[in-house]
Amino acid sequence: MFPNFSPRALGIELSFDESVKLARRFHYGGIDVSIAELQQIAAQRGISAISEQMASAGLRFGAWSMPVAYAAGEDSWRQALSELPAQAQLAASLGADRTSTPVSPISDERAWDENYRFHLERLGPIAESLAAHGIRFGLEWIGPKTLRDGARYSFIHTMEDMLQLAADLGDNVGLLVDIFHLFTSHTDVSAVRGLTNAQVVNVHVNDAVAGRSADEQMDLERALPAETGLTDVAGFLQALDAIGYDGPVTVEPFSQRVRALAPAGAAQAAADSLALSWQLAGLQ
Repeated sequence: MFPNFSPRALGIELSFDESVKLARRFHYGGIDVSIAELQQIAAQRGISAISEQMASAGLRFGAWSMPVAYAAGEDSWRQALSELPAQAQLAASLGADRTSTPVSPISDERAWDENYRFHLERLGPIAESLAAHGIRFGLEWIGPKTLRDGARYSFIHTMEDMLQLAADLGDNVGLLVDIFHLFTSHTDVSAVRGLTNAQVVNVHVNDAVAGRSADEQMDLERALPAETGLTDVAGFLQALDAIGYDGPVTVEPFSQRVRALAPAGAAQAAADSLALSWQLAGLQ
């Protein structure tokens, strides 16, 4: 596994070129990218120029942003789906073989069984299109109880249930495992040892907000990994190492303090938190 830089996860907007420069400056191993932006760059400079730029910086691709909003209206979903094969082909040609999407844990329209069928119908074609180009697809469950409180219907919000949905969608579908969602769904990080590398497509690390129990955490309020000590980032990384996870580990803090920093400051803060997390896990 490798420390991965995702500007959007830090609340900052950077171009591909800017992301590469900051990732190289702060010694990341990879970067998340926008597939739409890569399409534009490939049209202007050529695919080989992107590969050469990444190689020169010593970077790998983390995950690319899923361009299909699966829960959008029928027409929007179909239009985005029709554009996905070309995007997946470009990603495959670059060796960018991971993408992911969050799955909402609530619905005001569909009870569990109906919503499960809806997700099979909407995510299935996406998974098939990605599989045709060797792209892995990670599904992220969202754990906080505060999101489900007051909702008409609850939906998948645990690792176990998301594993079932992934299995029902195809061999190229697995998990985006976020330590915050393990914590808020009352799942110990040791449960990761029961997964396989093939089941883990992407990983996010962060920390919970101090002074709140797991059930009191708010989804979009978090801290840098190892900042408050509520989530066991050392045990988490050790579990990932034990299963041979070979993908990106990305900081996603939803922290106003981090968002207030300049891009370079945010990139350095995230890189420092990853270095500390690796050190705590004994994975130097």
